[in-house]
Amino acid sequence: MNPIISSLAELLLAGLASLFDYLAAHVLLCLLPAFLIAGFLSAMIPPEAISRYLGPKAPKWISYPASAAAGFLLAVCSCTILPLFAGIWKRGAGLGPAVTFLFVGPAVNILAITYTGAAIGFDIALARLVFSIVFGILIGMIMARVFRREETEKSSQEEAAGPFASQTRVNPAIWTLLLLLIAILVVGTLQVDFLSNPFAMLPVSLQWSSPVAGAFSATGLTLHGAILLFLIVLIGISGWKGFATITEKFNRWTYAALIFIFLTMLLAALPIDVNQRLGLNLRFIVEVLLIAAVVIFARSRFTQEQLAEWIWETWKFIRQIFPLLLAGVFGAGILREVIPTDWVRAVAGQNTIWSNLAGVVFGVVMYFPTLVEVPVAKMFLDLGMARGPLLAYLLADPELSLQSVLVLNKIMGKKKTAVYVGLVAIFTTCAGYLFGLALTLSAG
Repeated sequence: MNPIISSLAELLLAGLASLFDYLAAHVLLCLLPAFLIAGFLSAMIPPEAISRYLGPKAPKWISYPASAAAGFLLAVCSCTILPLFAGIWKRGAGLGPAVTFLFVGPAVNILAITYTGAAIGFDIALARLVFSIVFGILIGMIMARVFRREETEKSSQEEAAGPFASQTRVNPAIWTLLLLLIAILVVGTLQVDFLSNPFAMLPVSLQWSSPVAGAFSATGLTLHGAILLFLIVLIGISGWKGFATITEKFNRWTYAALIFIFLTMLLAALPIDVNQRLGLNLRFIVEVLLIAAVVIFARSRFTQEQLAEWIWETWKFIRQIFPLLLAGVFGAGILREVIPTDWVRAVAGQNTIWSNLAGVVFGVVMYFPTLVEVPVAKMFLDLGMARGPLLAYLLADPELSLQSVLVLNKIMGKKKTAVYVGLVAIFTTCAGYLFGLALTLSAG
């Protein structure tokens, strides 16, 4: 085979492997619920209810800690935080608090912090936690200051809404359904043994047939993953036919798309053992109960017009964000294949400004889902990366991944995205350098 064609084929396989792994193993239990939550926030929560606590006119001592706390409590990754960020910003949150929420959410994921401490060291874990909260608030305040003219215009529009806007109250049923949706997200992503471990193995084997297995072996796609990918395609087709006109009426495609969405999340919750046997775990049982509760509660407490608005807003977020996520994951897989691992020790083996900047760049081009970046960071450490650049990588990885930048450009525009990316790069580089310097001084 021609060397050029062979190289291109390897890059294509690397991109597909990254894409398949992302879709089949990561996106379903966090991103699908996140889209539902973002659409729900956009459709059901009055803008005044969010702007009261996170808006440009809200006191900074309330809005920024509230944004940081919300990001910490949700404990989601970068791909999941993006639609949530878009949702709260669209509904009236100030740019500064919204950016704080955007930065803090994936950076202080409680699972990732704990895993970081166990795998790499609690010095890195504690530094990651502290720097994420402090820098998240600082970056948000700087963004609000840089774009204060737009924030002033936004405040003026809120004041024009009327003297009673600040007194808007949210229907308690909305908070109840929101909590159920958040519970679906938390249960689906919480990596604890009593939820994840199977208590029974089903008499179902998901083994590929030999010819098919050989065709997909290079990408690492399993039959379980292939089924999930097929369901995603069905969601796309049925959603296109059922959600485009949902504000006019519900049709058969609408119900089919919703069934495919819930079925995909439930199948993703089922554990698979090393022999590709399908198991049954508590996560699946709880997800079934929560999804049933959402369906029953939504149908009994909300009108069809409200539900249609929720689904329409969710579909808009999916169309806006999901294609860019796929393109970014595919591109990151190719870049990860191109960058030689030998460069790690040469480029980031010492605690210098340039080495820490290199750690930030690794976070851009070598994005991994939440929790996966921790063993990758451990690999970098074993290859010779200094602990300062390692911290810079861990801080930058969930914030500046290629797909995150593409999506933020779509949501915020080029100017705001450029300022945000620059601030995150500067702050994370400084964090890594200061942390490495502190380690050197303490050792001396």
